[in-house]
Amino acid sequence: KKFIENNFIIFLTSSSSDKLSILKEKYGKKHYYYKLDLSDSFDLENQMKIIANEHKEISVIVNNAGITDDGLILRMKNHQWEKVIKTNLDSNFIILRSLLPNMISNKYGKIIGISSVVATSGNPGQSNYVASKSGIIGLYKSIAHEVAKRNINVNIVSPGYIITPMTDKLNDNQKNNILNKIPLQRFGNPIDIANLVYFLSTDSSSYITGQNININGGMLMV
Repeated sequence: KKFIENNFIIFLTSSSSDKLSILKEKYGKKHYYYKLDLSDSFDLENQMKIIANEHKEISVIVNNAGITDDGLILRMKNHQWEKVIKTNLDSNFIILRSLLPNMISNKYGKIIGISSVVATSGNPGQSNYVASKSGIIGLYKSIAHEVAKRNINVNIVSPGYIITPMTDKLNDNQKNNILNKIPLQRFGNPIDIANLVYFLSTDSSSYITGQNININGGMLMV
């Protein structure tokens, strides 16, 4: 919504055809909609080749997909680890490798990855998720070095607790325990993330690259 308000043409992806239909009905036919299964590297790579060939003009990439499948490390199954890493981290590698050649040719690009506060703090029971989000930080910092001379900015946004369906599932006791750790004493709103992502997608941020910017209400100050 933030991008559309500022006259961007957007490319929306989902693993669900139903969700894509809802998005298309909401935002209209002038934008583009692709079904992508980020946990299937083979399918994702093939779909990204099509997107890269058909839309060489893409100038902004926001990688914000993420799943969880929690468990203590001693009980975590291989499939729990593998699916979270594939969806949250491997997908970033495939998407960026597919779209970066066009940005390099165009000598322009803005890339934003969405990590998490727990990538820095750690979180018990989420070793797979934390590893994937920590991996994003290292991946993006390395790419930032590689493409800076091509006028491509690469940054990471690490949200804390934002009001989403995930936080809606928390009971009052859980919410209070979390809020006690947040100096601002409230959860963030999606627009707090959108405002920064949009800023990093414009030339107002042209001298910012390779940075991991935290939005967490002071929960973690680094």
